[in-house]
Amino acid sequence: MAQLGVRRHLISGLPSRTQSHGYIWRKLVRCIYSKTGIWEDEYNASTRQEVEAYWKEKIHKYNESLAYKPQDNKEKYYVLSMFPYPSGKLHMGHVRVYTISDAVAHFHRMNGKQVLHPIGWDAFGLPAENAAIERGLHADEWTYSNIDYMRKQLKDLSMCFNWEREVTTCSPDYYRWTQYLFVKMFKAGLAYQKEALVNWDPVDQTVLANEQVDENGCSWRSGAKVEKRLLKQWFLKQQHYNKALVESLEDLPDWPSGVKTMQAAWIGDCDGCTFNFKLQINLGDSSFILPIHTPTPELIYGAAYIVLAPYHTLLSKTEFMQCLSEEVRNRIQKLDKTTQDIDLGICAVHPLTNQLLPIYVSNSPSIFNEDETHIECRLGIPSANKELAEFALHHGIDFVPVLVGEEDLDSDVLINSKQFSGLARNKGRVAVLDYVKDNNSLGEAWTSPRQHDWLVSRQRYWGTPLPIIHCEKCKAVPVPESDLPVILPKLKSVSGKGISPLLQATDWLNVKCPQCGGDAKRETDTMDTFVDSAWYFLRYTDPHNETEPFVKDKADSLMPVDMYVGGQEHALLHLLYARFFNHFIHDQKMVSHKEPFKRLLVQGLVKGQSYKVASTGQYLAPHQVDFSDDEPVAKETGEKLIVQWEKMSKSKHNGVNPEELLAKYGTDAVRIAVLKNVPPRQDMLWDEQDLEGDWIPNVWKLVSRFIKLRNELGNTNKQTQDVERQEDEIKIKCNETINMITESYQSRNTTLNLVINNLIGLANRLAKASDHIIKSSTTYERALCSLVIMVAPFAPHVTSEMWKGIAGVSNHAAADFDLEKDVLEQQWPQAIESDLLPLIIKVNNNNIGKIPVPLQHRQNQDTLQDLVMKSAIGREHLNNVQIRKVIYNPSAKFKGSTAALINFVLETNKQKVKKKSSE
Repeated sequence: MAQLGVRRHLISGLPSRTQSHGYIWRKLVRCIYSKTGIWEDEYNASTRQEVEAYWKEKIHKYNESLAYKPQDNKEKYYVLSMFPYPSGKLHMGHVRVYTISDAVAHFHRMNGKQVLHPIGWDAFGLPAENAAIERGLHADEWTYSNIDYMRKQLKDLSMCFNWEREVTTCSPDYYRWTQYLFVKMFKAGLAYQKEALVNWDPVDQTVLANEQVDENGCSWRSGAKVEKRLLKQWFLKQQHYNKALVESLEDLPDWPSGVKTMQAAWIGDCDGCTFNFKLQINLGDSSFILPIHTPTPELIYGAAYIVLAPYHTLLSKTEFMQCLSEEVRNRIQKLDKTTQDIDLGICAVHPLTNQLLPIYVSNSPSIFNEDETHIECRLGIPSANKELAEFALHHGIDFVPVLVGEEDLDSDVLINSKQFSGLARNKGRVAVLDYVKDNNSLGEAWTSPRQHDWLVSRQRYWGTPLPIIHCEKCKAVPVPESDLPVILPKLKSVSGKGISPLLQATDWLNVKCPQCGGDAKRETDTMDTFVDSAWYFLRYTDPHNETEPFVKDKADSLMPVDMYVGGQEHALLHLLYARFFNHFIHDQKMVSHKEPFKRLLVQGLVKGQSYKVASTGQYLAPHQVDFSDDEPVAKETGEKLIVQWEKMSKSKHNGVNPEELLAKYGTDAVRIAVLKNVPPRQDMLWDEQDLEGDWIPNVWKLVSRFIKLRNELGNTNKQTQDVERQEDEIKIKCNETINMITESYQSRNTTLNLVINNLIGLANRLAKASDHIIKSSTTYERALCSLVIMVAPFAPHVTSEMWKGIAGVSNHAAADFDLEKDVLEQQWPQAIESDLLPLIIKVNNNNIGKIPVPLQHRQNQDTLQDLVMKSAIGREHLNNVQIRKVIYNPSAKFKGSTAALINFVLETNKQKVKKKSSE
């Protein structure tokens, strides 16, 4: 290895002509050690630019070597961050989430695991279609150009993704398999089409699922007030899996409890049943099936009537309303003015008894509460509760009691319930639900009144075409699997105004029926983009497979995802849909694991400070704000502003361009800044001053000092008492840091901010080391190398250069590391077994410091007390005081390690003890 030179300033006299020219040239053109063999002892902007430019290319090549190749002797670790929508440019939220997953991937790779860290693009969707319409482009042109740009941005951040497994949901080789899974659901009876009152976004001109409407009744994407429209739509029968989805939450101990609570509450209690009632109305060949949920399925034989809410879908259907008398229709129109019950004059057939049940419409608060707008229909079972019994008595409806007892679930007994008569109510419920499950034409067992099926069709262009063909004779027919994918045709223009754009593609639209060969038409709605993202994590396991979505053995070898990183805003959308899809795929014997994500890290938002004019609600950019006084005001008007932290947004002028930060401060500094101050799960209040206080130059100084001293002649190894004390302290500090950092990576919350804080602490301790220690100490070298390795997942460029510098010194004392390899290829440091024990010292329960003590004296309190009294800490705090008692604990916990603790309790009012935080 080449001798490492160290740049020095001349102390006295003028340099020679040759020296002078060389010195000036080096000052004008910074060249790093990796290029010249000469160490640059100052880490400034020009050094940083040179380091990052050089190592970026090297890290890209290293990244290419990380192509996942299963190795039987290595434990797998699948870390996945939610793939981005290619909007055009990365924002700070992207930088944060991908830095988190990248650091975690490096940690597990350094710990000897075979890591999969893939990336792709959630590329279909309304924003791309709308942006393309505005710019007169085609959606695919806009999308793929954005992908190219954002891919470059991610590579500029030196994210070590498995790019060889990149997937793009708008590519036919991906959505072919999305269509394949939809067809499987259709054949399993889980995909169906029906008319329904749906949520209509008047701005984006498309349908929204219930989960995509916020608590204020506005669209999750456009913010527009959602309208109700009656449309024929495609649904996936998520109700079929609701109970399993709730129960499986117990199998996810490493998920945040808040997310699990949200999902369980959203789905609701799944102990009820949805029964199918056929309406007795004359509509020629067609008939209406009315599904009704009841929370008391064991009492189904006591059903006597049905009550619809005024907002029920049936009341919006023209053909249904025409079956009612004119008088009834008129009364329905006046429901919003008076409280009343209306007998519709039609009946429904009980699915078990064939009894005819009268149907009513009611706006009575005793039947439909204001906070239960998700319930459109009640099954009138008088035995279920007093209100339903009073309704039957008031309207003279005959009913049969089906329950005897004193309202106790265990002792009440079913009567008049055919084969279920004589069963205790609890056992009867299970028996009825199992019967319905075995006879699915009766309805759906184990359902919740809160959670409806997933509406997946959209009246827009840029999405996965639904693989369905409509034939007058055969009705809805799935496209044969051999004919997939149904390619999205390229249209000359897309208006985005309500009607499905694919109706324009007549050559594509008109086809032959796969079953009868007659004339037919393709389905023109496209799928909700959440369908595309509901299974992408499985495609990563086998991304180039051309014959099936993935091979089961490959998926099983990698699934479940060991850590999934993403935002909490997806807790009720993407995460629920992905779990539903994976449960279905598991039932299809395509994977072995029901749950796709073993551990979930929910990261908070990156927020910027916004300035809003109180009177108008207008947001101002920072250059429009006067900051001269304590309270910011608008420059033009002097009006006071509402100053608050909000999610970064262009419209609120509080966003930050990552590219500008990278150019100004460098990639390593930005990566550290997005993680340094708050845990990943908390919102981050962005402050550029966090970058001004970058501590990387301090670590560079440690390396520069190490290189300088190790290359000096006349190295000595003086084992003085002070040298031994320093080595003991460094060894304990290094062990504590390794243990704490390793524990932080492995904790449920992955507290990377604590990782960085502990690294800063270790760097501060190493900065106090004497020249004697640095010149020859194995302990110091091991600690410095460990520090650089542990910083590398956050700052790969600068640590790569530091490692080259350390590897090039003349005199090495530690042999724990492979100096021929780069820093990202090193093994994760391990705490060294020590014959020393940290002794935490307290006075009156206040921490005042700690000292290393021989492990052999752990059980000898008197000896340890004597060592404390003789130490510098003891002389400062315990001289000339009266000690009332001493409390000793030989097995305390301290920063992830075992320590001893001694607490001196002083006589009160004798001496004021100064608190001092321990290192």
